[in-house]
Amino acid sequence: MEKFVSIIIPTYNRAYCLQKAIDSVLSQTYPYFELIVVDDGSKDNTANLVENYNSDIVFIRQENKGPAAARNRGVQAARYELLAFLDSDDWFVENKLEVQVRALQEKPAYLISHTQEIWYRYGSILNQKTRHRKNSGDIFSQSLELCAVGMSTVLMYRKIFERFGLFDEEFPCCEDYELWLRVSAEQDFLLVDQPLTLKDGGRNDQLSSLYRQGMDKFRIQAIMKILVSGRLNAAQKEAAIAELQRKCTIYGTGCIKHGRVDEGRYYLNLPETAGSLQSR
Repeated sequence: MEKFVSIIIPTYNRAYCLQKAIDSVLSQTYPYFELIVVDDGSKDNTANLVENYNSDIVFIRQENKGPAAARNRGVQAARYELLAFLDSDDWFVENKLEVQVRALQEKPAYLISHTQEIWYRYGSILNQKTRHRKNSGDIFSQSLELCAVGMSTVLMYRKIFERFGLFDEEFPCCEDYELWLRVSAEQDFLLVDQPLTLKDGGRNDQLSSLYRQGMDKFRIQAIMKILVSGRLNAAQKEAAIAELQRKCTIYGTGCIKHGRVDEGRYYLNLPETAGSLQSR
């Protein structure tokens, strides 16, 4: 019996690129899926675009609450146990679902999988650094340094959310980074070592651009959250504090350089505070 997949596309004012994302889902070689588009308060013609499709797209509209809330709304509406996500400016290779579903079926010990990505910027392929290559198994250490799992590459069982919770809606960005810390601290990831997702970047409407100066601030908050959660073993705590130190040094120094002295001093002192909490 084939497994059905719920695919969730959150979007906000992305009508100009949403069609490409939707078309990449509707053209999948694996036909057993539902597509859920969550419009997070768009003011463009997103609704008209989606409603013009002659297909059974589940279209949900809500007031603007951010990507975490939009993804959570999609998860709550999803009918199936297998969940996939696609950012509205990314797209799938046509056999992505087919390959990834089969990989999870062949290795039932895994509850979550991801794939390699092809990155585009300004219409050209961008060469990725080695540290951005995706990995299999225990990826907690890599997930501390950077967001080691591309959101649009994921195929996972709902059990992951039942065990670790949904996206934290307090995070206006880096909500994926925060979730993957929670999950990777206890759960191995299956890598399908093929570039089955295409990621477009470099535009001003992306969260990575809107929060360019503050990404590390939210990643610091995510590390602090996992440190006080009680989920980490001794080695993971040591790694988390070391990465916290590195990120706080970069962010705190940058704050002082830009005249935000009090904020900078707070973050420069934060690792010492975190270390004292862990030693109690």
